[in-house]
Amino acid sequence: MKKVILAFDGKNFSEAAFDFVKRINEESKILLTGVFLPQMNYSNLWSYADGIGAPMFVPSLDDEEIEQMELNVSRFENSCKKNDIEFRIRKDAENLALPELKKESRFADLLVIGEEKFYQDVRKGSTNHYVTDAIHEVECPVVLIPEKYHFPELNVLAYDGSESSVFAIKQFAYLFPEFSDNPTLLSYANDENNKAIPYEPYIEELAARHFSDLTVSKLDFDSKKYYATWIANKKSGIIVSGSLGRSTFSQMFKKSFISDVIMEHQVPIFIAHK
Repeated sequence: MKKVILAFDGKNFSEAAFDFVKRINEESKILLTGVFLPQMNYSNLWSYADGIGAPMFVPSLDDEEIEQMELNVSRFENSCKKNDIEFRIRKDAENLALPELKKESRFADLLVIGEEKFYQDVRKGSTNHYVTDAIHEVECPVVLIPEKYHFPELNVLAYDGSESSVFAIKQFAYLFPEFSDNPTLLSYANDENNKAIPYEPYIEELAARHFSDLTVSKLDFDSKKYYATWIANKKSGIIVSGSLGRSTFSQMFKKSFISDVIMEHQVPIFIAHK
């Protein structure tokens, strides 16, 4: 049984994210923790204590925000009961900021976020700072779900030869054995089109042990420019990606191919880092 966190901000409820965890629970029972974060300005999201030791302070919510959060909590509870999902609820609106989500993630196997709904009312334009910061800070793998999605029938393993990409592939295999029989594409893309797949025999040996229908492919385009276009034709897929180094994450993530995929809300994305 996996322990899964489903994170909502105070005003928004992602039907797609809940549908994803419901489908996972149908395959193998989970413990689902609904974490309901208060609405706040972006500048305040990470400005409180670390959620482990010192107390946190979050500005009080108004009556309308509290009412909306309670409606979402009730919606979550009723949906869990209807779908036979064991659940817990975290909704202390006065003391719960994103550092608390970090603490929750330390004691969980997986975090699921409805990417389009996550703080959609307070972010500016198409920026995804909220999501990238959450991925950076939390201590378990993350699945990002767009509101219009297909439940995964294809695994797309984004491999670039790095330790991070191999770690993500292993974490995905361990957490989602129910996807092991899906057609699986191990895709390698590099700016240097003539470069061979790094450690190809090794990564193929590893991936083939976990995925029964595996294809290894070297993509012949610049992933930073064209990966989002390529993945758009794989609507039933889920992308498996490692993240960039934590020390430069905020700056470098915005330059990576996976950022474009997130921004265009195309397919679910599994991201894991150490």
